This record gives sequence, structure tokens and C-alpha cells, in this order.
Amino acid sequence: MPSHVFGRATGKMPRMAVGGEGVYLIDAEGRRYLDASGGAAVSSLGHSDAGVRAALHRQLDRLAFAHTGFFTSEPAEALADRLVAAAPEGIERVWLISGGSEAVESALKLARQHFVELGQPERRRVIARRQSYHGNTLGALAAGGNLWRREPFAPLLVETSHVAPCYAYREQAEGESLEAYGLRAANALAGEIERLGPESVMAFICEPVVGATAGAVPAVPGYLRRVREICDRYGVLLIFDEVMCGMGRTGHLFACAEDGVAPDMIAIAKGLGAGYQPIGALLVSGKIYEAIAAGSGAFQHGHTYMGHALAAAAACAVLAAIEERGLLARVRDQGARLDAALRAALGQHPRVGDIRGRGLFRGIELVADRGSKAPFDPALGLHRRIKARAFEDGLICYPMGGTVDGVRGDHILLAPPFIISDAEIGELVEKLARAIDAALADLAM
Repeated sequence: MPSHVFGRATGKMPRMAVGGEGVYLIDAEGRRYLDASGGAAVSSLGHSDAGVRAALHRQLDRLAFAHTGFFTSEPAEALADRLVAAAPEGIERVWLISGGSEAVESALKLARQHFVELGQPERRRVIARRQSYHGNTLGALAAGGNLWRREPFAPLLVETSHVAPCYAYREQAEGESLEAYGLRAANALAGEIERLGPESVMAFICEPVVGATAGAVPAVPGYLRRVREICDRYGVLLIFDEVMCGMGRTGHLFACAEDGVAPDMIAIAKGLGAGYQPIGALLVSGKIYEAIAAGSGAFQHGHTYMGHALAAAAACAVLAAIEERGLLARVRDQGARLDAALRAALGQHPRVGDIRGRGLFRGIELVADRGSKAPFDPALGLHRRIKARAFEDGLICYPMGGTVDGVRGDHILLAPPFIISDAEIGELVEKLARAIDAALADLAM
């Protein structure tokens, strides 16, 4: 029977998922797939967490949904309390929505309204980084700097400035320390603010650890501190997009904690619901909230399913599991084991240029030549071949192309569930290495 679902691609019907057990997904034929990317850095607790499922059942028996135009709910209040208690200094409010794109869209609109309320309507410009990705709504897509995602929709996108990323493997100069490189990369922001006119800039948005578009590229030491200083100097709001790298993925509930930097807003999603419910959130500083409260008294924005009680209950259960089971420490420990295993298996591979990341958020960049760091010809579609080969072998990973500039380059992103065992790390690395070699062998034919 033909499918009436409008899927991600029209050429092939995907396999039917019917179950999940721990770090594995199971298809209709009973085949098991090790979920080494957590879908898209979502399934942090795996696919059969008893505690989260029980929390959903309890909440469903009480209340599933009440529109936030009329009510709040106990799960929404509890989730906001829990997030604020763990958030960086200055964060005091939580705007609950359904996903990461909504969180970023909300951040951009709130930044604009914040300055309108303060009597600075000339502040309208957003600065982001090249090779960034912040979501697929038109506002979030405009903020992102990934060429192939933007290109078809360019006529619809609000103008956004893009500065150099913090990408040491490609952009650190020979003989330059990481700290010196970080300052140089951050100072590009100051230069762009000056070029645009400081009075016109409202926000800078970046991922503390870049996910999909570059493959787990962390900020180098000092970079985000310098960015914070620059934003403070010019009165620009600093927005961290932690949709992919947050909620424990790097070994801290908030990825920016490792850098010791507090932003004005943080967008989160994915691991917040761990796949058990669609949920995202925008965490907001007290000063931004007070500007709205002292002005119009309402954020002129909203979504039907924001603050959804069942989704909030799931997120509360996910955060409780992370805290009560000591999973942040586990992410750091298992992340170090995964990094060591990747380096042992692939560190000297002639087509692996870089292995990077934090916690259970790891990236592998593939190159045609290690010495020159030359990428493969995009026409070869190496990342697609690796994804297909891995999937055939029962491994789900997240390869992408356009790593270098939106067109050239291939990388593999790994973001397995926090519960992954040592044996499962071994299986992951063995199957990934086999998929890489098989894909390269296909190209040699």
C-alpha cells in the first residue's frame, strides 16, 4: 500500500520503526540499529526509559493540555523552576514551546521587541556565523549561515550578517596559540558591529559547540568570554543556541558552563524532551523580561502548544533522570571513552583529518589529503555513502556535507544516548570504521 506521508525524501520509503530498547531502534523486520546519533542529538536517555514513560502516564491521567491564554500548569511551572535553578547567572524566565526552531525564532523576536520597548527601534540587525545552523523557520534560517540550506529560500530571508566561525582545525594559523586564535575569531564580531553601526545591531547568536553543519566544533578557550565582552561593550544581546549541544550532551546541563560565560538568552530543545515529547524552551535574562513587563506587558508572540502540560512533564522527568542518575558525570566519562576509541581506530586513518567534540558529542572530519586538509569533491557524496553503509550494518550516525563552506567537506556527527555502555561504544566504533572504509572503497571502484 503506498504511503500518504510527505516524508523528508520522495524517492524511497524509509524503513518502519516499531520499537526501541536502550540505545537500539528496531524495525518491522526485527533488525536492530545502534542509535549513535540519538536521531539528531535527541534521544539522550535511549528509547525505552521507564521513568519518563511512567511520568507521561501519570500526567496524561490528570491533564494533557490547557491553553496558556487561560492557564498555566503544574508541570510547566516545575520545569521552569528546574531550568532556572540550573541556568547560568542572570537567567530568570522560561518561554516553553515545541522545538528548537521555535526557540530561536522566539529569541530573535524577543530581542527585537526588547529594544522597541527600550526606545531603541533602530536596533534590528542580527549577526551570526558562517556555517551555522539555527533552525528551519524563516527567521531561524535567516540567522543560520549554512549555504545549501539557505539558498532555495534566500529571497524570503531577512538580511543577516555572518562573521567567521570559531573553527580551529581550518582557521587557526600556523604558530598561533588557541587563545590567540580565539581572540582573533571573536574580534571579527566587533569589526562587523562597527561596520554595520553599533546602534543598529540587536543580537549575536552562536552555538557554543557547533552541531549539524560542522560536526561538534567546540569554542576554543577564551572565545566566548571575548564575545561576551564585545556584546556588553556595544549593548548587543548574546544568544546561545544550545538546541543540539545543551541538556547534558557535552557533560554539562548547559554547554556554555564549560566556558564560564552567561548569555542573555539560551535556546534549548532536542535533549530537553529526549524524544519522548516535542518540547523546546527559550531561557531569558531578568533584564529582558523586565523590559517587557515595564513596557507593553506582553511578548507579542506565541504558539498554540506552548507550555504543553504533557510535554513539560516529560521534560521534568528527563531532567530528573539526568540529575538523579548522575548522567552528567557519565556523559563526561563515556565521552572520554568514545573519544579514545575513535582515536585508536581512526586517528591515523589517511582520510580522517580531525576528531573533536565534548562529552557524548563528537565529530569526525574526512579529508582527501591529511597534509593539505583538502576536502573530497562534493560530487562524490562521501557523507551520504557513509550514512547508507552504516545503516546497512545496523548503525545510525549523522554524516553531513558542506563542512568547510556549505559546499565542500564531509563530516560525521555522533551523539549517542547517555546510557551507552563500553561494549556498545566498541560496537559503534567498529561499525563506523567499517562504514567509512566501505564508502571509500565504493569510490575507488
